Amino acid sequence: KGEHRLALSGTPIENTTMELWSLFDFLMPGFLGTPDWFRTEWAVRVEKYKDEQKTEILKSMIYPFILRRKKEEVEKDLPAKIEMVEMLTMEEEQLKLYVNTAQYYSERVLKAIDEKGVEGSAFVILEAMLRLRQVCLFPHLVDPEFKNIPSIKFGRLIEMLEDILSEGHKVLIFSQFVKVLEIIRRHFDNEKMDYCYIDGSLDAKTRGKEVKQFQEDERKRVFLLSLKAGGVAINLTAADYVIIFDPWWNPAVEAQATDRAHRLGQKRVVTSYRLIARGTVEEKMLSLQSRKREVIDALLGGEGQSGGDLNWEEIQELLA
Repeated sequence: KGEHRLALSGTPIENTTMELWSLFDFLMPGFLGTPDWFRTEWAVRVEKYKDEQKTEILKSMIYPFILRRKKEEVEKDLPAKIEMVEMLTMEEEQLKLYVNTAQYYSERVLKAIDEKGVEGSAFVILEAMLRLRQVCLFPHLVDPEFKNIPSIKFGRLIEMLEDILSEGHKVLIFSQFVKVLEIIRRHFDNEKMDYCYIDGSLDAKTRGKEVKQFQEDERKRVFLLSLKAGGVAINLTAADYVIIFDPWWNPAVEAQATDRAHRLGQKRVVTSYRLIARGTVEEKMLSLQSRKREVIDALLGGEGQSGGDLNWEEIQELLA
């Protein structure tokens, strides 16, 4: 019954343009039609068929009702941010394990879908995605018997740290897997390296202590962080390097992680690396992110944030 309606969102479109419809259905019911009509006439044509005419028309319809300020407009004094993707080719043993794992789970997923349909196969699909990603990170996460198979990503991480730390920089290392952080921590402990650490199990007081140490103590040059736990409300401008050890479906989450260092108070150029295993589910995730971001950028004018759930076509592409 309010005289005016306002929708406030940092991610007006996170996964599909149907989320945009839901916002406008609250703001101005009927403006974008019924959900079925909007999905058929707009969402499918914009997202799936990349219909430029439809995209421009939809943009012109919603543009007068959207007020956006992008980060570069608000924080003009920030130094540059350099984002790099480093593609890594797995060595023979790790690659062979990945191919075998992909083949095994592709057969399982197809069989499950034949018997239970897509929705009834969600657990098998999620397991397949998890196992493939684990092989890319540390093969022994899949099974301890693969302990002796080296990780190309871990090897490259150690090389990068040697260069970054030898030049006097500080670095943030993000992973969404706590087990991955634990493996890296053990290596640091064995090497007698000073570091700070945050994951979702730590309380606010402990997190604050770790952040303060990293910001103020010159001996603390490495910060290990869980991607979700360390992605918001943390100021880490002492670091000017960021390494995303494993990609996440939603590029907005990765951007938030990098922006722990690239924010007001930062005086140096921030360099962010994403380590990606070539020819794997990780590389395909980047492709999906890019395509979804293009749609959102076209509608909202840049800084698109995409990710969220995957549809069946995308799952097939990832498992191919």
